[in-house]
Amino acid sequence: MLLICGIVTYVNLMDEMGTIDFLGNQVAGIGVPLLAALVICYIGAAVSAFASTTGILGALIPLAVPFLLAGFVGPVGLITALALSSSVVDSSPFSTSGALVVANTPEERREHVYRRLMVWGFSMVAIAPLVTWLLLVVPGWL
Repeated sequence: MLLICGIVTYVNLMDEMGTIDFLGNQVAGIGVPLLAALVICYIGAAVSAFASTTGILGALIPLAVPFLLAGFVGPVGLITALALSSSVVDSSPFSTSGALVVANTPEERREHVYRRLMVWGFSMVAIAPLVTWLLLVVPGWL
């Protein structure tokens, strides 16, 4: 509950300061809409590997709104790709759920679990945004 309230407060503060509009316009200004969509998915995955997916989506969806309003890519496809890219990295040992798994692992297995979650989490940071972008954004059917 505190995490959600904290991120909502943070997003509201960024909105009032104009940060979301500024960053959203910067992403929209990349010039190549499909590349901008891929950048948004990679940002979501990379940041979510170290934080909560719920919090990241609360910050990145408003960031993508100016880009989505331009109508260059399908909003359903981009939001779905962003949500998937941000969610599959949750097992990183630096993310909330991954850290809980490592903390609750028996001491003799903790290093092994930590390494495996690190490999999984960061391989998903590299792979998931590209795959979701190719499947959901590039075809333009969503």
